[in-house]
Amino acid sequence: MSNGTDRPSYGEGRDALMSAVMRIVANKGLRGVTYRAVASEAGVNHNLIAHHFGSLEALLTATMERAVERAISNTELALFADLDERYADTLIASVSSEPEVHLFQFEMLLEARRHPELRESSRRLYDNYVASVQDGLRRRGLEADDELCSAVFAALDGLMLQFLTIGDPEKIKAAVLQVGNLVSSTLKKTQDPKNHHVPAGA
Repeated sequence: MSNGTDRPSYGEGRDALMSAVMRIVANKGLRGVTYRAVASEAGVNHNLIAHHFGSLEALLTATMERAVERAISNTELALFADLDERYADTLIASVSSEPEVHLFQFEMLLEARRHPELRESSRRLYDNYVASVQDGLRRRGLEADDELCSAVFAALDGLMLQFLTIGDPEKIKAAVLQVGNLVSSTLKKTQDPKNHHVPAGA
């Protein structure tokens, strides 16, 4: 919470508000998000919420999009296709350094079940992540369908939730590497010419 001595400049107000929302939702859930609480946490006048976003709902949507951008960038998800030790270390380090970014997303996904107006932004969250997984594979010259990319992301997402709640980074790292082994094995099988049968008489 800001102590008021180093309030952000006007131009920084938008970013300050979104960062404040991430911290509040991560610690208190959506019920903690009020005009007064967000403004106090950000160290700005609450009128800036309406000025920059129009409403708390729009602020939450924008914050969700920002959280996804930061998570994808910080965990190098678009380059995840190697799923090696370097990637596993990067993923765990990123979640450790900014847990509020990831906790915010998990909280918002749970809230979307109770608040239908949040479901579209939650759907876009998953779509963005799955598209990044697919892009990462393509960078290696590998093609994977939406179902496989969704399954891979679901595995990584679940592992990061375990890490945030239970810890044990070595166990999580080993599981991430196992996901990588499964992906490599699956793609090798689907792209091996021996597995493509030529119909009789062709």
